[in-house]
Amino acid sequence: MPAQTPDSTLHTPPALARPLPWSRCVRLAAADIKLSHSVFALPFALLGALVAHEPSQRWGKLIGPLVLVGVCMVAARTWAMLVNRLADARFDAANPRTARRVIASGQLHARQGWTLAVASAGVFLLACSAFWYLYNNPWPIALALPVLGWLALYSYAKRFTALCHVLLGSALAISPIAAGLAVDPARAFSGTSVLLAGFVMLWVAGFDVLYALQDEAFDRQAGLHSIPAAVGARRGVVLARILHAGASVCLLLASLGARGPLALGDPRFGALMLLAWVLATALLVVEHVVLVRRGLAGLPVAFFTINGVLSLAVGTLGAIDIVLG
Repeated sequence: MPAQTPDSTLHTPPALARPLPWSRCVRLAAADIKLSHSVFALPFALLGALVAHEPSQRWGKLIGPLVLVGVCMVAARTWAMLVNRLADARFDAANPRTARRVIASGQLHARQGWTLAVASAGVFLLACSAFWYLYNNPWPIALALPVLGWLALYSYAKRFTALCHVLLGSALAISPIAAGLAVDPARAFSGTSVLLAGFVMLWVAGFDVLYALQDEAFDRQAGLHSIPAAVGARRGVVLARILHAGASVCLLLASLGARGPLALGDPRFGALMLLAWVLATALLVVEHVVLVRRGLAGLPVAFFTINGVLSLAVGTLGAIDIVLG
């Protein structure tokens, strides 16, 4: 019997006989990419925008930019997720865990998937252009295409590097800095924004390593790269813990405001941001405890619920501290 190659285990997703109505396409795509999971990065983008806001300016002037930041975040994530589904369709179709995704299973035609992805990118570009038109800020539209390219790269990174998890983390980590650039380019790269970006990168990379535990065997068989596939599940979990420890340190330094040993944080941060660090660190510990006790069965709780609560807690408490500070 001839040896199997990675490609011999894959097959082309079934094709639809005819395209679906666009209203159904949008519903299928939105359900598949879980728009509600925009909560992972959106609070950090809004927090980055608040950090970049000049304290002497009226808060009312920030409403318009915050709305545009929200539109950019949702549109950019939709683009990235649809590209992921399209790029990985043949891998998803061969993986029992992902075989029911709408493009992999043939429920949504690839051409319509690309149309929705390009439309999402178009919304992102329009929102970025609005910063130039309304606020004389050309930075968002100048960087829009590189950002879209970077977001799409993760979907192909698994083909050539086990560090794809760090690349995903960096894709979400640009959110506080990008939002800061949209609000006030001169304040976008403050110590607080960089520390928040560092937290997001390490936090996301860590939980993506954990999520990849489900596909360790499949990734090896299909010739895909991931940390669990490269070093094994046990070492992968250890690396995820190290990444999350680093994330906690970044958030602590940001939470200390101007009182920290490096004085890198925003002086408007106070007790609420410190509470956010305590909650975030506790939730990361709980995430790993759940995985130890329940194994892969605990991943849905650890990945979606705990990380969603963490993001909302840090974003909300940090925003309140900035506004009251």
